Amino acid sequence: MDATTTLVIAVDGSATSLQAVRHGIALVRHGLQAHIALVHVQEPASLLELATQDADAIATAATEAGEHLMASATALLDDAGLAYSTEVVLGEPGTVLLDMAESLNACMLIVGARGMGALRRAFIGSVSQAVLNRATLPVVIVKEQEADSAPSDHCALDNGDLA
Repeated sequence: MDATTTLVIAVDGSATSLQAVRHGIALVRHGLQAHIALVHVQEPASLLELATQDADAIATAATEAGEHLMASATALLDDAGLAYSTEVVLGEPGTVLLDMAESLNACMLIVGARGMGALRRAFIGSVSQAVLNRATLPVVIVKEQEADSAPSDHCALDNGDLA
């Protein structure tokens, strides 16, 4: 396996980010030769927080929160017996995910999407949309599944299809 080939998976603690991890596991099990890197991005502290609290304490708390939010994702990879690395970084999620994917020489970026409607996305913004619009590498967006639907195996690939 080429040690420089990396599959970056964005993790935020949500059910859709865990679905993204499961998709990454399936890709590797079906033959994608890549190291998995879980990346969690914490939004930067507000000016009020920086003005009223110690910046180092804020950064430490953000890193610890990010590690906590990745616990379920790392458990999935541990259960699958796959090697992985984790990164918790501070910044604007869409930009930082793309920067991390580039710095890790990623072959692909997988992100979860909560399936927001256009009006809500216009006000809130969408990390997956921001990543998709600016990415120069392949991006897989794993959409939120309906509560009553079982996961499908649409990507049942032969090992030769991904290598």
